[in-house]
Amino acid sequence: MTRKASTADIVERLGGVKVVVVGDVMLDRFVDGTVERISPEAPIPVFSVTHEMVMLGASGNVLRNLAALGGEIFLSATVGDDAAGSEIRDLVIEEGQTSDGLHVAPGRRTAIKTRYIAGGQQMMRADRETVEDVTDNIANTIADAVAREVQDAGVLLLSDYGKGVLTDALLARVIGLASEAGRPVVVDPKGTDYARYAGASVVTPNRQELAAATGMSTHDDAAVLAACRSLMEASGVGAVLATLSEQGMTLVDADAVHHFPARAQEVYDVSGAGDTVAAAVAAALAAGTTLGEAAQLANTAAGVVVGKVGTAVARPEEILAAAHEDEWFDAEAKVLPAAAAIERVAAWRRQGRRIGFTNGCFDLLHPGHVSLIAQARRNCDCLIVGLNSDASVARLKGDDRPVQNEASRAAVLASLGDVDTVVVFGEDTPLQLLRALKPDVLVKGGDYTVDQVVGAEDVKGWGGDVVLADLLDGHSTTATIQRLGKK
Repeated sequence: MTRKASTADIVERLGGVKVVVVGDVMLDRFVDGTVERISPEAPIPVFSVTHEMVMLGASGNVLRNLAALGGEIFLSATVGDDAAGSEIRDLVIEEGQTSDGLHVAPGRRTAIKTRYIAGGQQMMRADRETVEDVTDNIANTIADAVAREVQDAGVLLLSDYGKGVLTDALLARVIGLASEAGRPVVVDPKGTDYARYAGASVVTPNRQELAAATGMSTHDDAAVLAACRSLMEASGVGAVLATLSEQGMTLVDADAVHHFPARAQEVYDVSGAGDTVAAAVAAALAAGTTLGEAAQLANTAAGVVVGKVGTAVARPEEILAAAHEDEWFDAEAKVLPAAAAIERVAAWRRQGRRIGFTNGCFDLLHPGHVSLIAQARRNCDCLIVGLNSDASVARLKGDDRPVQNEASRAAVLASLGDVDTVVVFGEDTPLQLLRALKPDVLVKGGDYTVDQVVGAEDVKGWGGDVVLADLLDGHSTTATIQRLGKK
């Protein structure tokens, strides 16, 4: 089994990846102020402006997020022959990216979204824009640029805000160009007709967009899953990454379902969070990750940006910090009672996962333990570790054991990336727990023979495998304790 890359591994590989972005670009203008009274002219608040800021929006915000991750971006979009269009070009250059892909459409108004913010909360948004399809000449220019740039890029990202750049004809053409070049296509979608994105590798709708596109309910996990599968079948896209706000994200592809829970935190502003998700997925895929790893990175990045005000970006150091915090929360969530572990195993089985099991006292975790667990994880998709309770260890090892209590031992095991779930059992052997979980593979150290492994016959009886792991010489808890006692 392939080991999942860590967030640190992925972030390290993001620098220098090339992404071609096509879509609607606009200016995001933020006007900060205070509201302290009601107007005498009408029952409306008086907004006193204190500060104004402008930044790239829509596909421009995708560019900002990709640039923050260290990527090289070619943005192909259209702007008007106006001051806002010139401002967009300058901002792209300020991000260290080329503006050669920005095409001027005479007579077209560059889109501007102005948000008024007081006390950290948006009060109103004012939009100025042109919403009409670009001309065939502009579309052909964009497609020609994509044909040239996608050859040495890692991925094509389509940022659709429904403002007229991504026409049906242009979508079909650029998706075809990426497919011919063997490049994945990520789509941040708009509207209800997702057949326009046929051939794309993954689309990233939010809950409301998913419901609108399918005409189906998305009120719970089962409904979201059904809607994703329906969308894939009807539209011809390879996968759906549904963003579910405080409930995280669900990734559905042809082979499996993955859910990425959002860590509870205060949400200040969701503006541009969809751009962050699309950018993180695209950057990770360009770096050679799996779609599941890309979605995990995107989930962490989205958690960073919703904790900021405005169309913010997630920087590598922020993603790493958030991932480290998540690991602590995840470790706590990995330690389950047997009943909850049985439910988790059932969910894994529905996803087609291969379940592994190993067990022990794991009193003082040493390299031999880590090697055993790593070997066990290589034989399965999800690994459960059965952990002897304090009372069980005392009966097996003596009244002076364990050195660490079961809560401490469980926390240390759960912090290991190869461990998916820890279950404490009170019996002398894990036989009762094994029969309840029915793992597909049982792993024990090579100091046993198969006929000595508790539960081996049961596991083989339901069609599972028994694997004896290689031992790492020179490591044991008992020997470590004896050496400490001599000092």
